[in-house]
Amino acid sequence: MPKFEKVRVPADGQKIEYKNGKLQVPDQPIIPFIEGDGTGPDIWRASKVVFDAAVEKAYKGKRRLVWMETFAGLGALQQYDKDTVLPQETLDAITEFRVAIKGPLTTPVGGHKFVCLTCSAEQNEADGKRPQSCSKCSSEWVTPRFRSVNVGLRQKLDLYACVRPVRWFKGVPCPVKAPEKLDIVIFRENTEDVYAGIEFEYGTPAAKKLYDFLTNEMRVKIPFADSGLGIKPISVTGTKRLVRMAIAYAIAHNKPSVTLVHKGNIQKFTEGAFRDWGYEVARTEFRDKVVTEQELRDQHQGKVPAGKVLIKDRIADQTFQQLLLRPDEYSVLATPNLNGDYISDAAAAQVGGLGMAPGANIGDGVAVFEATHGTAPKYAGKDQVNPGSLLLSGAMMLEHLGWQEPADLIVDALQATISKKTVTYDLERQMEGAKTLKTSEFARAVVSNMTARKEPAAV
Repeated sequence: MPKFEKVRVPADGQKIEYKNGKLQVPDQPIIPFIEGDGTGPDIWRASKVVFDAAVEKAYKGKRRLVWMETFAGLGALQQYDKDTVLPQETLDAITEFRVAIKGPLTTPVGGHKFVCLTCSAEQNEADGKRPQSCSKCSSEWVTPRFRSVNVGLRQKLDLYACVRPVRWFKGVPCPVKAPEKLDIVIFRENTEDVYAGIEFEYGTPAAKKLYDFLTNEMRVKIPFADSGLGIKPISVTGTKRLVRMAIAYAIAHNKPSVTLVHKGNIQKFTEGAFRDWGYEVARTEFRDKVVTEQELRDQHQGKVPAGKVLIKDRIADQTFQQLLLRPDEYSVLATPNLNGDYISDAAAAQVGGLGMAPGANIGDGVAVFEATHGTAPKYAGKDQVNPGSLLLSGAMMLEHLGWQEPADLIVDALQATISKKTVTYDLERQMEGAKTLKTSEFARAVVSNMTARKEPAAV
């Protein structure tokens, strides 16, 4: 086990192990958590009460979560030094203990780290300006290490799948007529695409070199010479592992379809390739479990055979429209990074917004569950904000551990609390006859609405 400077490992819990591609979860797993910034501490304190109560109600003391605090964002600046927003020991702790949960994080303005693409040395901004060359090897090919703490976590831990379930909770105000028709799970690739951060600022020597190479050697026509340039990598490896996880999820959860969402009609060798490689995974690795839309037309008279998952694809802009007009035709979506970012937030808006949208970043043997909204610093410490996103992310985490009973208790109790119109201010102001609760009061209401089992769940 790594040695930690600030992280205190609890003496009364055990590590989650990862063997043969599966988590081995003890009865008292140690779970790293990051409170988060802004409203993060408020929603974390409230959510922890709910998580602990759900596990207690489900297992009557035979199981419990053992919490271990780690630091990132503004909390890391307080614990370490002014340049450390994502400490290495936080990454080491999450890697070691496998499953973590976090509140919203702030990336401070300024102080971004840059990495040399030649020798991998890191260096900071100087006087708010990016370095023009590497201080170690003098290479001019320097690029930001990551754009935010959240992106840094995903890249450094290789959490390649951002998993976002989107569904409506009855009673939550929303802008569409039939929100109950939208019930999807989005698998967004997390490490590639434009989020890889490979960009070159106009006016820098690196941008000029790349411009000259593209225009002179590759004979690419760039409309204007005064352009910043970016590179959009989409790989066979990144695509296949993301689509593989999405299809496996659909099979395990009896979902009817997986839709590959892409912009391949324009970006043929990146997003078009994402589509092609996705179909390849389906046909070669899940042949007896899936049927493609083409096969449906050619061989099955348009009817999905019993026990099969339908694999189809849609253009990204068409998907935005379809999720509004025909949402019940979609179930699991697999998408490159940028499209997935847009679609997941737009879909969440249809069912009431990010306050009720959970999320997870999952890799092979490591997962971080998170609130999907921002830090809302003007509400920090006021005990006002909706903890729903983090509560539902915690339910996802419990399901990931194989602890389905407390996950179900949280989801059902959250629905019961909303149905009684006892909600936080963001929902109360849109609900006639609702009662406003503080964040902490809402958490206690969720706990009181948990239906206790007559017998503890089997362990």
